[in-house]
Amino acid sequence: MTQSAMDGRARILIVDDNPAIHDDFCKILCAEDAERPELDALEVEIFGDAATARVRGHFEIDSAHQGREGLSMVRSALEEGRPYALAFVDVRMPPGWDGIETLEAIWQVYPELQAVICTAHTEYSWEDVARRLGHADDLLILKKPFETVEVLQMAHALTQKWALAGKARMRMEDLDRMVQRRTEELLAANRKLEGEVEERRRVQEALRGSEERFSTAFRIGPIPLAIARCGDRQFLDANPAFSSLLGRPMEEILGGTDADVGLWDACEDDALRDTYPSRRIEKQLCKIRDAAGRVRQSICSVEPIVLNKEACALLILEDLTDLLQLQEQLRQAQKMESVGLLAAGVAHEFNNILTVIQGNMGMLQLEGNGPEEVAYACGEVLEASERAATLTSQLLAFSRKGMLQRKDMDLSALVQSCSHMLSKLLGDEYHLEVDCADALPSVLADETSLVQVLMNLVANARDATPRDGTIRIRTALVEVGEADLAAMQDAQPGIHEVLSVTDSGSGIDDQTLSRMFDPFFTTKEKGRGTGLGLSMVLGIVKQHQGWIDVNTGPGKGTSFIIYLPVDGDAAQASPDEISMRPESEEIPQGDGETILVVEDEPQVRELLCTVLSNHGYRVTSSECGREALDRYGSGEDGIDLLLTDVAMPGGINGDELAKDLLAVRPALKIIFVSGYSPQTLTQEVCRELGAHFVRKPYTFGHLLRLIRTCLNEREMSPVG
Repeated sequence: MTQSAMDGRARILIVDDNPAIHDDFCKILCAEDAERPELDALEVEIFGDAATARVRGHFEIDSAHQGREGLSMVRSALEEGRPYALAFVDVRMPPGWDGIETLEAIWQVYPELQAVICTAHTEYSWEDVARRLGHADDLLILKKPFETVEVLQMAHALTQKWALAGKARMRMEDLDRMVQRRTEELLAANRKLEGEVEERRRVQEALRGSEERFSTAFRIGPIPLAIARCGDRQFLDANPAFSSLLGRPMEEILGGTDADVGLWDACEDDALRDTYPSRRIEKQLCKIRDAAGRVRQSICSVEPIVLNKEACALLILEDLTDLLQLQEQLRQAQKMESVGLLAAGVAHEFNNILTVIQGNMGMLQLEGNGPEEVAYACGEVLEASERAATLTSQLLAFSRKGMLQRKDMDLSALVQSCSHMLSKLLGDEYHLEVDCADALPSVLADETSLVQVLMNLVANARDATPRDGTIRIRTALVEVGEADLAAMQDAQPGIHEVLSVTDSGSGIDDQTLSRMFDPFFTTKEKGRGTGLGLSMVLGIVKQHQGWIDVNTGPGKGTSFIIYLPVDGDAAQASPDEISMRPESEEIPQGDGETILVVEDEPQVRELLCTVLSNHGYRVTSSECGREALDRYGSGEDGIDLLLTDVAMPGGINGDELAKDLLAVRPALKIIFVSGYSPQTLTQEVCRELGAHFVRKPYTFGHLLRLIRTCLNEREMSPVG
C-alpha cells in the first residue's frame, strides 16, 4: 500500500445482489455538500464541527452484485495499487456465495480489508460468524433497514482505522529500515570484534557438540546410566538401558527415588545403600533387584556432577549377570573338554594295554596247550578285558571320540524294534508307552549307539519312577527356528528328528540338573551306577551333531528330548567295522605274504609281529608313518598288506601313509587299526582306499581272519 492510496479518497466496495441497495449506499456516501441544515446539525452533533466536510464526498464507491465478482474486484484493486479500505457485504445473496463465504474468500486474498456485514435476517449468530471468519477486530454488523448516520459513522470509522493501520505498517517499515541502517552501523563498528565473536561461536559450537555427543551416548549406550539429585535422591534422567535393567518403564523411574524403585533391596552392602549418592563410588560389586524380583549381579559406580548449580550424581550400573553365567558355562565347557581329552587319552592308552592282554591270552587259547587251570584263567582274563573294553567305549563316547558306524536309518523303526527289549528291562512293575511318528525321513546315525542311549535313558527313567508308573518314548519330526535357539543350549536351526523319553517320577532339582551330565556324577546309591551313563549319552548325541533338552521340575517328572539333524553329512560317517566270524572257526595260515606293521606302541607292535610270523607271514615293521614312508615309499619292496594304526606321532597319520604307499603300489591291501575315532578316517576315505577297519582291542583270531580275507581279495583282483 502506498502513501497516496491512503491520502486519497477511501475506496469502498458494496457487495449486494439488490441494485437499490447500491443506490442507497451511493446517496449516503457520495452525496454532494449541499445545504441541509438538519442533516448538518446532526452530523456536527455526531462527528464534530468539521465532520461533514470530512465525511461527505470523501469515498469512492464500487459495486459488485455477487461474491465472486467482489473477489475479482478486490484482486484488481490490489494489482492497481489502490486497494479497497472497506467492504459492505450483504449476507444473503442467492444464488452463489453468501456474505460469509464471500468474506472468507476475500480475506484470503486481502486480510487488511475492513468489512461490514449487512443483514436483515440471517441464520448465522455472531459467535458463528466470529468463529468462522476469525477477523472480529475488522468486522461490524449493520442491521437492515439501516440509518444514514449508521452507515456514515461505520464508513468513516472503519476507513480511518484502515488508513491508520496502513500508516502504522508504513511506519513500521520505516522503523525496520532505520533498524537496518543502525544494524549496519553497529556491524561496521564491531567488525574489529569479529575474531572474538567467532571464537565465542566456536566455543559454543564445541559445547553444543559435546552436549549432543553426551546426550547421544547417554541415550543409546548399552551401559545403564541414571542421574539423581543428591538432596532428595530423585532420578532426574535415565537411559533406556537403565530402564531395561530394572524392568521398569521410564515414567516409573523419573521423579522417583532409589527406594521407590527398590534398587538396593538385594544389596548386601549397607554402606553403599546409605552413602549413595552423596559420595564417589568406583566399580563396587553389588546386587540389585529388578521389577520382577530377580537379583542382578552388577558393578556400581557413582560420579558426583553439578547440573544447573545443583549437586547431582551420575549412577553407572554394569550388569554382570549374563557375563558371569557365560563364564560359568565356559568354565564348565572347558572342564568337560579337559575331562573328555583325558578320558580319550586314557581310553586310547588303555585300549593298547587291552590289546596286549587280549592278544597274549588269545595266543594261549589258540595254542590250546597247558593245564585246564591255565585255560580257565585265560578265559577269566579275556572276560575281564572285554569288560574293560566296554568301559573304554563309554569313556570314548563321553569324549566324543568313540567309533561310530553311521548309516541311514529309520528312528521310529529302531524304537519299535527295541520296545520288547525295553519292556523286559523295565519289568512288569512299570508301563511302557511308545508313540512313534510314521514316515520319518532317515537320519545318519549309529544304531548300536542309539540303542545304548535309549537303554540308558529308559533305565534312568525306571529308577526315577515309582512302581506302577509310566515311561513314554516318542519320536517326531520338528523344525527348530531362530526363535527357539535361545531356549535350548547348543541348538541349531533346521529340520530335526526328536527322540524323547519321559518318566512320571519326582523330577530333578536345579542343583542336580546343573551337574547331571558331569562324568562320574550320580545320585544312585553306591554300586548301582558308574556316573558315566548320561555323560555317554551326551557324548553320543554330540557325535551325531545333535543336542539334548531336559524338561523337568520337582514333582513334574522328567523328559529327556534328543534332537538329531535329518540332513547329516554321510561323508563324515565313521568307517564300517568288519563283521567278525565266531572265534570257534579255524584260524587261517599265511602263505609267505609280506605284511608291513606300523604301530607306535612297542608292545603291541612286537606282539603283532610275533603272531603274524607264527601264522606264516613275512613281517616288517615301523614305529611311525614317517619311518615307514622313508623305508618303503619307493615301491621296490614287495609289500602285500599294510596294517597300520591311524593316529601316530611323526606328522604322518595312517590314512596319509596309506595314500602315499598306494600311489606306488596300487594293489596294496590296507587294514586300519585304532582305539578311538580319528577325525580324518571316514567311510568315504575307507571306500576311496579300499581299506578295512578294526577297532582296538581286538582278538588275533578276528584279525588273522580279516588279513586272510583281504589277501584273498587281492589274489582275485585282476592285475593291470
